[in-house]
Amino acid sequence: MALLAVADFLLPEGFSPPGRAAVLREAAVVTEAGRLAWSRVGDTVLRRARPAAYAGGVPLRDVDPVVLVPGFMAGDASLGALARTLRAQGHRTYRSQIHANVGCTVAAAAQLEARLQSIAERRGRRVVVVGHSLGGLLARGLAVRRPDLVSGIVTLGSPMLAPGAHHVGLTRSLDALVRLSRAGVPGLMAADCVAGDCARTSFEESRLPVPPEVTFTAVYSRRDGIVDWRACIDPLATPVEVRSSHVGMVVDPTAIRAVVDAVGGRCVVDGSSR
Repeated sequence: MALLAVADFLLPEGFSPPGRAAVLREAAVVTEAGRLAWSRVGDTVLRRARPAAYAGGVPLRDVDPVVLVPGFMAGDASLGALARTLRAQGHRTYRSQIHANVGCTVAAAAQLEARLQSIAERRGRRVVVVGHSLGGLLARGLAVRRPDLVSGIVTLGSPMLAPGAHHVGLTRSLDALVRLSRAGVPGLMAADCVAGDCARTSFEESRLPVPPEVTFTAVYSRRDGIVDWRACIDPLATPVEVRSSHVGMVVDPTAIRAVVDAVGGRCVVDGSSR
């Protein structure tokens, strides 16, 4: 049975899905997670580097709160290492409350917008949104729609220029979700989210100019085995290249450092500070 076709507008000319063998590069996530453990991000390294601060706890910085948004088929727990590092640097972090990013993108954006509004009202200031993969696309769309809520966005391996430029394995996952949706399983992406008006709405919104008052950093990797890395470099963003797999961006020390630098503040990841 043929796979559901992704809309042509999601795969503009000049971009292409990674080859079938490219996914093998994602095995590097094991090494990247190992480097994270070895570098002792958070507790151990920071205790050694800043024992006085840890004695009384790291004070919260007077900076914008940070909301972390997971990628496709992932939930908030996937961003745990990144959240812990940001908190160790004195940032106040929040979950997106997305347990599994497998639903309609328009609905997910609306849910995330409500979450940002709640946090912004509670904290009395705008929010920085850090999104991995699909989470970054949601972040960019919200930066366009609600600059009154968003002060900055950081995207990690988010193919904003060509969401359809993804590995065939991801296409199969999308196809499975659509088939389950057709079978009556609620809360999953439908065909409209992949090739219809829903997909077009999300894509067009993600291509609108980001307001100048919103900072924008796009982290990408040429080793990405899931999406075309070229699609992750938005011309309106400050590009930051790292050497990690797509999945590994949320655990790789260099990618985590790039996020902390973009959010703001000194980062201690591998025993050195920046």
